[in-house]
Amino acid sequence: MRELIVKSQGKGTEIALLEEGILTELHYEHENTRFVVGDILLAKVKRILPSLNAAFIDLGKEEGFLHYTDLGTQVRSLNNFVKAALSTQQTTHLLADFNIEPYTEKNGKIGDLLQKGQPLVVQIIKEPIANKGARLSTEISFAGRYLVLIPFSKEISVSQKIESKEERKRLERLAKSICPRNFGMIIRTAAEGKSVADLHADLHELLGKWEQVYRGILSDTPPAKLLGELDKASAILRDLLNASFHRVAVDDARLSAEIRTYISRIAPGKESIVQHYSGKKPIFDHFAVNKNIKASFGKHVNLNGGAYIIIEHTEAMHVIDVNSGYKVSTSTDLDSNALSVNLLAAAEIVRQIRLRDLGGIITIDFIDMKSNETEKGI
Repeated sequence: MRELIVKSQGKGTEIALLEEGILTELHYEHENTRFVVGDILLAKVKRILPSLNAAFIDLGKEEGFLHYTDLGTQVRSLNNFVKAALSTQQTTHLLADFNIEPYTEKNGKIGDLLQKGQPLVVQIIKEPIANKGARLSTEISFAGRYLVLIPFSKEISVSQKIESKEERKRLERLAKSICPRNFGMIIRTAAEGKSVADLHADLHELLGKWEQVYRGILSDTPPAKLLGELDKASAILRDLLNASFHRVAVDDARLSAEIRTYISRIAPGKESIVQHYSGKKPIFDHFAVNKNIKASFGKHVNLNGGAYIIIEHTEAMHVIDVNSGYKVSTSTDLDSNALSVNLLAAAEIVRQIRLRDLGGIITIDFIDMKSNETEKGI
């Protein structure tokens, strides 16, 4: 059971995703945020950094960071497309007659692919934090309800979360029948059981976004935003909305109406789950979100039965320590007790990584278990 609780305040919106009443994601979206993950921009290479195998990219008032590993395999094709569009040699956003270049090498040098002052289409993959600029990629993709469309690719894949082999084969067959030449496609979990008409409608919308990017390349001067991603609430609903969602509570009437309209477009008939909350208590208090926040974001996070985990951050990594506390089994089997605590901790650590958006190196110190058989329980 999932709930999305949306609090409108001042110049921003705070969004909480609850699963079975437990906070799993928390987002804050400023109204004046310049860039969000998924935005596509026409930028310009500002400086090549050979020592880092990376480049600084001019985004206007800010700089972005583009590492070689984030160029993607189709960067040569993208560069040629941008160059051809700017010289009016590329007269359509479709790629049926476009020459796809060989994929880039895994261990190449960024200076062989990019030059200072070069116009470049980039996508935000990580928003700016403090004094760190946005992290960028040139592997452009467009996420829809059922599909992810990838220009300059020829690969079609199906979400591993769709367990039925027959259904996976059916969706792959449908995708191959509708996928335009020189585009790749990822079939998302939400596509399970959907018809070719559903997939085609999603594809049509995504191709429209690619056309918008193409037309922006023709008309805009870098740096410029070519395509903006959905607001955070809509993006969450696009990616996660299914039968397990039973409520979207919003404390702002205008925003509530916008979300209802969006749901009516992506999942007709589900609009009734949107509720405009107008109670006297703040919405985050009414739905116990603030209580969840207080219990989830400290250094010390309690588990059931007295066990707890400690989460600490260094410059280079995150360290998580698992402690049994006063959770001591009445059994003399200490390994069984350690296994019980470790399993509780593992589930909570997954939630914490998602909730705090932890990345990079994460080291976890579970409680030692002497038996190899017990260790396999983890």
